[in-house]
Amino acid sequence: MNSLHVKKGDRVKVIAGKDKGKTGEIIAVDPRAQRVTVEGVNVVKRHKRESQGANGRRIEGGIISSEAPIHVSNVQLVTKVKDENGKDKEVVTRVGYERVDVTKRRSDGSTYQAQRSVRIASKTGKEI
Repeated sequence: MNSLHVKKGDRVKVIAGKDKGKTGEIIAVDPRAQRVTVEGVNVVKRHKRESQGANGRRIEGGIISSEAPIHVSNVQLVTKVKDENGKDKEVVTRVGYERVDVTKRRSDGSTYQAQRSVRIASKTGKEI
């Protein structure tokens, strides 16, 4: 399975397509198809017929708007950075990876040293 540079819950900016420039939070990730669903981006309308549910309840029909997935290459991660005045500012950044040493614990209580991969914001050099 392929890993992506963004995760569910990340704030991203759309850098290509009809919604270029919009920012939003990732609400779904499909690593196999390399697609992400971003809140408020690529909104499509579907016409749905009124139907009946499994337990006899009525399901409302009409025109339903929802977000459609977009390719992961069309989004870029947004991080918060403090500017010279001390205010938070959102900046788009590339994502790098670094291995860091961590202490892990076994189920019997003993500990051992291991490494794990962390995402690094290229602009700031800080862990995401």
